[in-house]
Amino acid sequence: MFHFKSIISRIICLHVIAVVITSIFMPLALYWLLSSATKSLHDSAMRDQATSIAHYLKVRPDGKLTLDLPPGFRELYSDAYGRYAYAVLDESGRVLLSSHKQDLPVFSTDALPADVEFLHARRGDKELSGASVPMEISGRTVWVQVGEDLAHRDVLTDDIVADFFKRVGWITLPILLLLLATDILIFRRALRPLLQASQQAQNISPTRIDIRLPVEEIPDEIRPLVLAVNQALERLEHGFRVQREFNADAAHELRTPLAILRTRIDTLADQTIAKSLRQDVEGMSRVVSQLLDIAELDTFAVDPSEKADLYGICTAVAEFVAPLALAQEKNIALNTANSPIWVKGNSEMLSRAVRNLAENAINHTPRGTTVEFVIESDGTVSVLDHGPGIKDSERPHLFRRFWRRDRRRAGSAGLGLAIVRRIVEAHGASIKVENRPTGGAQFSLQFAPAD
Repeated sequence: MFHFKSIISRIICLHVIAVVITSIFMPLALYWLLSSATKSLHDSAMRDQATSIAHYLKVRPDGKLTLDLPPGFRELYSDAYGRYAYAVLDESGRVLLSSHKQDLPVFSTDALPADVEFLHARRGDKELSGASVPMEISGRTVWVQVGEDLAHRDVLTDDIVADFFKRVGWITLPILLLLLATDILIFRRALRPLLQASQQAQNISPTRIDIRLPVEEIPDEIRPLVLAVNQALERLEHGFRVQREFNADAAHELRTPLAILRTRIDTLADQTIAKSLRQDVEGMSRVVSQLLDIAELDTFAVDPSEKADLYGICTAVAEFVAPLALAQEKNIALNTANSPIWVKGNSEMLSRAVRNLAENAINHTPRGTTVEFVIESDGTVSVLDHGPGIKDSERPHLFRRFWRRDRRRAGSAGLGLAIVRRIVEAHGASIKVENRPTGGAQFSLQFAPAD
């Protein structure tokens, strides 16, 4: 049994099978119908001829039958013409009159039917087909047999019957193939709303769950499925909205306690403990800020007319993270031409993406090494470090929310790279992760150049 992934392929295959079967059996059926019609017409003509002959039967005074046929009928049943023959028989099967010189019956006289009977017989090289009709003549019953030599049938009828299958077969097949081609076009047109709905469904993502499948032109048989999908999307959108609101509310609620905690830490007499607690609070503040970023990005959309300067963004980010890097005995390097590089995008969001990559690189590069910013004229910005690189087993999880390589590291919730990916998706950009030949990782973001 064949399995098709496409409805159109399944319909076309089944239709081809139907066309092949129809192209075989239709001519056979039509041939049988024509043969039946021809036989019916022939039998009717033979019965009418027998009735006509009976019309010219007369009883003589001595009781014998005579047949006075018009000249046209006599020529039709003459031996010279040889196409038709007749015979008149009595109840005992004795031939009373015959077109044959030897007064022979047209068909066997073993049993004379009580009603009209259509008979076939072969006499020498002749194949006879005709009828035996009982008739009442002056109170006595006689049987009028009429036969036709099939070898002398109407030439046109013979040609039609003999060549019907071949002729109709060649006519039927192109018609069915044309019907198949027409059906394919009809199927494609009928399924066009489904194709449009599937294209619409491809745009659905965690960031665009407001999209719904169109139902106006969907066939009635599939509309319940599309309506069920739209209802499922409604429930998903509600769940996402509740989750986003929870994240944003939780982050906002945590900001005030953290601010109060930071103030109280500053009043501690033991500055060693205060410094340690201050670092923990900064890490928690960082997580809260990232949660707010996630909540904001879930509803963020880029204005197509916006553009940003990658050079200015990377310069500002390098200046922002430089104190953090220097505090850990690490360096920052900016490798680019001193000129603006304009790309399509939101400056604030691009700055967050580059800053998250920079902070991630600083956290993983060893002391005494340098985190580099490389900006290219095609709208690509890369952040390079000298850390352990990215393992193949880590790549599927790298941009997942709350995934961390080292869960013991304080001040990290595993949201930085997830924020980067969301910003990249919102800008229709691409992100590429590579391991450097000299050791370390390279994260590259490529944005569309501004017009």
